[in-house]
Order: sequence, then C-alpha cells, then structure tokens
Amino acid sequence: MTGICAAMGFAANLHAQQVDYSIVSVPEESGNQFIQITSDADCLCMPIVKRSKNHINWLSNRILDISTDGKRIAYLSSRNNTTNIFIKELDKQGSSIQRTNRSAVLDFSYSPDGKYICFSETRGKTNQIFQTDAREGYVCRQITSGNQDYSPVYSSDMKQIFFARQEMKSISIWSYNVQNNFLSTFTAGMNPWPLKSEQAFICTRMNAAGNSELWKINYQTGTEECIISDPQRSFTSPVISPDGKWLLFVGSSKITNDSFTYMNTDIFVARLDGTGMAQLTYHAADDLSPVWSRDGRYIYFVSQRGSATGTANIWRMNFNY
Repeated sequence: MTGICAAMGFAANLHAQQVDYSIVSVPEESGNQFIQITSDADCLCMPIVKRSKNHINWLSNRILDISTDGKRIAYLSSRNNTTNIFIKELDKQGSSIQRTNRSAVLDFSYSPDGKYICFSETRGKTNQIFQTDAREGYVCRQITSGNQDYSPVYSSDMKQIFFARQEMKSISIWSYNVQNNFLSTFTAGMNPWPLKSEQAFICTRMNAAGNSELWKINYQTGTEECIISDPQRSFTSPVISPDGKWLLFVGSSKITNDSFTYMNTDIFVARLDGTGMAQLTYHAADDLSPVWSRDGRYIYFVSQRGSATGTANIWRMNFNY
C-alpha cells in the first residue's frame, strides 16, 4: 500500500460504476459537518487507489499535517510536474506557500516543536528522507540514502525519527537517532506513529490473507499486540489523538446495491486499545490521509467528495465522541 502521488483519480472507473462524487455528504454521515478547506487551484495530491470488484489497495503514506500551533495545514501538491509541500493558513482564504523545492516529495510530518518538517522524496529507484525548516528556506538535511525509506515521523522528545524501509518484498520500521546519527531496526510494519507515554508505536502490518492490520509495538519490552483487525477489511495510516485516547485510521469498506459492488476507503476511529471502533465516513469518494486538529475537535482528510469531476481537496469534519 505504498506508491507515488497522483493528481488525478480514476474517473473512468467511477462512471462505469455509476458512483457520484458531487454530493458533499451522505445520510449515514448526518451527524457530521463537512467543510472544504482547499480549492481545485491548490492542486492537491490524491493518493493512488487501485480497486477491483472485491479488493482495494491505496497509498497509505501521510500527505497532510497540522502545524504545532494549529494555525496552518501542510499538504502535498502536484504542480509543474513536481510534487512539493505547501502550507495554507487555516483561518484565511488566501493562497498557499510552497515549503519545499524538490521533484517528488512522497510524504512528511511536522516535528513536535513545530520547527522542522521531515519528508521522504522519490529519487529514481530510491526514497530518501530529509529534514527542512518548517518556516523558511529550502535548505534540507539528508537523513537516509540509497534505500526505499518513507513515512518519517518524530518521537515526542524529538530524539528519534521513525520511518518505514522496504527491502525486497518486506517492509520494516526503522529509526534514526538525531543525536548520534545511528540507525536502528525494530520490526515488520509501515506507517509508524509513536506513543508519548511509553516506548512504543502503532503501525500497519499485512497478515497472511493479504489484509492490513494495526499493531502496537513496545520496542522496550518486545511486546507486540494486534489492536485492529477484520478478516474482510484492511486498515492503515494510524494517527493518535492529541489527548492520547483515540486512534484515527483509514479502512476499506464496500458499497453495494442491486446493480454493483464498489470497494471504497473510509475514515475510522477506535480507542487506543482497539475497542469501540466506529466508521466515521460513508461517502463513495475515497477518504484518505486523516489527521487530527491540535485540539482534537476536528479531523482533516483528503477526499474527492463534492466534486463532479473527482478532484481531490482537503476536508474538515467534526469529531463528536
């Protein structure tokens, strides 16, 4: 469930399946308010989604993040044959500011202190991780090289940058020690998200049946626990809420009626131990790459909802739990 960003969705397949993206919400989402944050002119990068009648795969890398002060949202945008990080003020309707000047940024995250952004960039047959200033300049510090590295995210104390590394057909979680430049490998998985309260992270793993699950890995004790799993679904992109109580993630779903079956991606939430799982979105559009607002009251995500042409934008929904 990794790959490159694409600015376009799969319109031909959608029309064949008679799926309508133009509406903003569906009746199953009546308890939520959806607000569009970007416009088509922002050229938001839409994660690749590949679907068949009974199966779906999607790019699970994170392409959105909220600044530490909660005032700005960063996103990937495809413009002039390049993909870069742009930043938009959430309380203004103005244009975005370009934050990187690269060729093919794949995913990224803010540092906990808000001073830096770490990102991965595709270069030929490799993905390399870099760090740059979150506010000014284009100067980058290279963190890794010569491998397939992506999904970088800082630990809460900023002493480590966790990331996923693909080697042959296996994917595992690694970390880079910011103080001594050491690299460490932990366990199989991707999409790492560190916990603040213990030396552990949540990650995505593939099971024997080919579906992805969410696992909690304590790298101090060696304890590994599957917390979200379903024999009929896949789950990716875990993000822990600011208060540490909730887990936000993407899951596969199925839309059916008398004439067709349509595989889809939606936003889910559960308590940190995996209990109380609930589906939050039900729209026929692909809802992907969710992140929390810094106060935990809202969820931002990428979706083509509200667009008759299937153009992706950033949307905000309220969190009612």
